[in-house]
Amino acid sequence: MNFIAGLRKGGFPTVAIAQAWLHHDDCAAILDAQARHSFVRGIRHKPKPGMMADAKWRQGYARLAPLGLHFELQAPWRQLGEAARLAGDFPHTTIVLNHTGLPLDDQLAGWRDAMAQLAARPNVAVKISGLGNVERKREVVLATIELFGTERAMFASNFPVDSLRSTFSEIFTEFEHITRGFSEAERRALFYDNAARIYRMEKR
Repeated sequence: MNFIAGLRKGGFPTVAIAQAWLHHDDCAAILDAQARHSFVRGIRHKPKPGMMADAKWRQGYARLAPLGLHFELQAPWRQLGEAARLAGDFPHTTIVLNHTGLPLDDQLAGWRDAMAQLAARPNVAVKISGLGNVERKREVVLATIELFGTERAMFASNFPVDSLRSTFSEIFTEFEHITRGFSEAERRALFYDNAARIYRMEKR
């Protein structure tokens, strides 16, 4: 994150998510160093199956909340039961689920059940993103908002990865079209307010 700090100009990027391996021996030192950057809001990690129950990994995870950091989780939907248990065991640590839990068109029933388990934890939010390979986008978007509510869901672009399939404008135009039935306040929450609150972004 020192590299990003050296590139910041005029306060941009406004906030950032850092990397740390929560089960490594140097975890405490890495987290302390990342947290010293005033613009760092959380730690992103892709835990392997079963890792969220590992005692050493959890020791690293337990350090996040005292440092004012949240956890950015990227994991396939089959691991969301583990994530729900983690959220319940650490209720003061916010989890932001990345890429809508990585749904697959032919497995949406299992995905929805797993998402419901995670959504039942009030300290979990979700970024609706990474749907480039999903054909049933409308179903996925509306199900996610139904489960998490308009206060814990937010749209994201997953750029530049999703540029392999769609332009930035195409992605957000589709999100905008899907949410036309929501109120103005709900749409503002989904497209702006929730992200600004969860990532503690300075309003300009």
